[in-house]
Amino acid sequence: MMKKRLFGTDGIRAEANVYPMTGEVAMRVGRALVYSLLRERDAWRSGFGDPFRKSGNASKIKIVIGKDTRRSGYMIEQALASGVCAMGGEAILLGPLPTPGVAFVAQSMRAHAGVMISASHNPFHDNGIKIFGPDGFKAPDAVESVIEQLVADPTRMDAELPRGADIGRAYRIEEAHGRYIVFLKSKFPDHADLSGMRIALDCANGAAYKAAPMAFEELGAVLTTIGVSPNGTNINHEIGALYPEKMAELTRRSKSQIGIALDGDADRVILSDENGEILDGDVVIGLCALAMKERGELKQDAIVTTPMSNIGLELALREKGIIMHRANVGDRFVVEKMRTEGINLGGEQSGHIIFLDSSTTGDGALAALKVLEIMQKTGKPLSELKQGIRLFPQTLLNLKVRDRKDLETLDSYQKTLRRCRDGLKKGRIFVRYSGTEPKLRILVESESSVTNERIANQLKESLIEDLGQ
Repeated sequence: MMKKRLFGTDGIRAEANVYPMTGEVAMRVGRALVYSLLRERDAWRSGFGDPFRKSGNASKIKIVIGKDTRRSGYMIEQALASGVCAMGGEAILLGPLPTPGVAFVAQSMRAHAGVMISASHNPFHDNGIKIFGPDGFKAPDAVESVIEQLVADPTRMDAELPRGADIGRAYRIEEAHGRYIVFLKSKFPDHADLSGMRIALDCANGAAYKAAPMAFEELGAVLTTIGVSPNGTNINHEIGALYPEKMAELTRRSKSQIGIALDGDADRVILSDENGEILDGDVVIGLCALAMKERGELKQDAIVTTPMSNIGLELALREKGIIMHRANVGDRFVVEKMRTEGINLGGEQSGHIIFLDSSTTGDGALAALKVLEIMQKTGKPLSELKQGIRLFPQTLLNLKVRDRKDLETLDSYQKTLRRCRDGLKKGRIFVRYSGTEPKLRILVESESSVTNERIANQLKESLIEDLGQ
């Protein structure tokens, strides 16, 4: 029996070899994915039109499967492939590849779906499963719902298990990262290259450890790298986008013109200017929005972010005639809002940045290339470009939680929240449960970091009391 909802805001994610990230569940997910493509296509069509190019013939159902560098990836990969084959599908194993690379290969190979095995920025002992449709976009909620039902009760699938020559097969593609590198290079202007550009690159010992350095080097950059020696347990370990200070220090030490820090599956990026000053996703989105607006490339003169994005970004863009829409936290919700509103730039403060004219999902290396293109076209260093976006100080506290109680029912917290909001003259308070971890996130934003810290700690104390932590 399925104990609880499988899918969170970004696929399935949990500690590896602990429900639901077990080999048994992964095998059922593989079976359910093929079955849904055969028998539940209306669920796939519930998003933005019909993504299919082919008929629903089991022998032609192709699923590409990529992964990051976690040790448990071997286990989940084989289990997923086994499930795909058991239902008569064909599993195409890509090996370590960034999440956006899997989305791209699913499209370019005209597969029916893509699966990324990764827990993104989480520690190595966690793992996850993200599902993409044949159009390269993340599977809609209706598909996740169908898969959950089939995993919980596989009776329908059991009745249609193929036999003999109808059982599927799996094979591995060795050059998948090469396809992704060609894609990245195609998104950089044909008449330009990175010759002589000094770049400090941190790949978090994750999925981009091979593809990202090769892409930048083939464009002519001179690299100084860290986080390019994965061993199965060091992914995201005090390195990468969650620990950008190391990348920033490497940028200063190597006298690089830009620093780039990716996370474990390389769908997010944090940058550093030539002085080692860190630029989060808000700043990167902001300077890209300003450049795209100036070139007449920013559709609707608008972007999409989330409630976590800084109010300073919103005010800076408003001065230039750019509207900032806010979607729910999670890059899939940002993408959905972008598609609904016809907007081609969006992202999150955490570094998920989506250029919808170029990609279907967040892509850290692509976002870095877009910034490098702006640097080359303007002839300005990143330290100067970022001046157009002035952010308010923010305090973000995380509180581990055992149970997700409804915050509206917590009396002490609600009283504290009202008192804090009344005393906050210019700023915001945003409190939410994480969609991927057992944590409560408390964000306070104003013109004073001292005020932020005071209010954030007051809220945390009241939540600890109400939640019985």
